[in-house]
Amino acid sequence: MTTAHPAIVAHRNSIAYAMSGEKEKWLALFTADAVVHDPVGPSPHDPEGKGSRGREELSAFWDKMIGPSNLLFIPHKRIVSGPRSAAVTMTGVNYIQGLKTYIEMVAVYTVDGAGKISSLNVYWDLAELAAQLPEPAQP
Repeated sequence: MTTAHPAIVAHRNSIAYAMSGEKEKWLALFTADAVVHDPVGPSPHDPEGKGSRGREELSAFWDKMIGPSNLLFIPHKRIVSGPRSAAVTMTGVNYIQGLKTYIEMVAVYTVDGAGKISSLNVYWDLAELAAQLPEPAQP
């Protein structure tokens, strides 16, 4: 029997805890100075694109992005390289504003020697998600 790569274990646990709403277990997967870019680059919740760094910011990221969501992640393929695992063409399903939305993404998890996540970079298209949502009502 082969033991799973630590980055794959971290990825599996991360998406499992996110889907089941287990914030404290999710936070415990990360190093104290971990950084999360989700999505990578500027976004409405991270205008400067600097990511969320450290436990306090990761907790706030959870409260803003994960906690209020009803998520389903389906990784189609994982590729490992060194301390990293990339979940390639992972489908994210979320219920936003009463709608079921779909987004394809690539998530790259980097772990330290203890298997803790030191960085998480998730690539997905904000415009693709926005196109699935209704236009805001005009005043």
